[in-house]
Amino acid sequence: MKAPNYLSNIWKIKAIRMFSWMHFFAAVLVPFYTEWANLKLSQVLFINSWFMFWNFVLEVPTGTVADFLGRKVSLAMGGIAAVIAAAVYIGKPDFYTFLAAEFIFAIAYTLQSGADEALAYDSLKACNQEEQSKRILSSMESCKLTGIIIGTIIGGFIAKFGYDAPMRYYMIPAFISFLIALSLKEPPFKENSMGRISYFTILKEGGSYFLKNKVLLLLTAELTLTNALAWGIIWLFQPLLANAGLAVTYYGFIHAGACLGPIVLLSNVDKIESFIGPKRLLLLYATIITGCSFMLLAFTNYLPLVITGIILGFTFCVRIPIFSSYMNKYIPSEKRATILSLTSMCRTISIVVVNPIIGFLADWSVQYTMLILGALLLISAAFTRIEEKHLIE
Repeated sequence: MKAPNYLSNIWKIKAIRMFSWMHFFAAVLVPFYTEWANLKLSQVLFINSWFMFWNFVLEVPTGTVADFLGRKVSLAMGGIAAVIAAAVYIGKPDFYTFLAAEFIFAIAYTLQSGADEALAYDSLKACNQEEQSKRILSSMESCKLTGIIIGTIIGGFIAKFGYDAPMRYYMIPAFISFLIALSLKEPPFKENSMGRISYFTILKEGGSYFLKNKVLLLLTAELTLTNALAWGIIWLFQPLLANAGLAVTYYGFIHAGACLGPIVLLSNVDKIESFIGPKRLLLLYATIITGCSFMLLAFTNYLPLVITGIILGFTFCVRIPIFSSYMNKYIPSEKRATILSLTSMCRTISIVVVNPIIGFLADWSVQYTMLILGALLLISAAFTRIEEKHLIE
């Protein structure tokens, strides 16, 4: 009997990422809240913190579900949860309705977070091609960004039917991601070992392994700090464009253009690392460039420079798949989804803490907020503790 080719999972996982992140509503994300629902910017950032809080709470349990029931089941459940969340969102333009919808979106996100990377890595491992992990994980992130680009461009046109219309139509790609997930194949390690390990054993052993591994802790701490600071660009770039005088109609195009930078970066990460030299320099330079782009946005309202700063900010703040590739080298297969979920949990709780601060600062001044975030990023780059020996292949 011919052994299954688990490499077919790779393109399916990429497709799931693309459709899951085809966020039509991203084209008018801030106006959706501030104009359709009449919320303040600080309330918008609080809603996102609420979403991130539930990511923190649900990350480990849903990651463990992926290990226990299978990554295929977890990804499929995530697709259905996203459909339900979008349906709740459009029910009523109300702060508390949005909180309920974001809770369901958090379930959807955490069911897929870590599970797709773990399934991709172990599919490669089952075919003795794990050395391709950095390229594959980076291309997965590129597919996510491609979905965002398609979603923002289409969403700008859909928004002509109302700021709530993009959220309504997002249910279509979310359901497609569910259908694709049903066709995935689990690598054999689950059948050989996972059936003998209980749900709570996976959680306990995965957490213990994470806490005892100093390199994982270091990589997670570095990514957690810089990601929380860089996250502000996602919510502040539309107010920055508004301050520069750009019409709402074009927000989606700027967002789409800003996502092209990370796609180019992640698609050529091996070449860029080879050109730069030491691997740690790519991570260091990414933090420095992001910080400098935020500083630029703090000191200008000139539209071409604002667009340039936004594109640079988006391009070099997307480093999660690069970190994830190095982290995976320290993680055994049977604990992979759980440990990746634990690292993701650390990132999300930092955003829970930082986002409300960004929101209140933005109510005061969006540009001063960018100045503070940029300065903190540059300080974090100056005190990085990542060494070349930590970035093993």
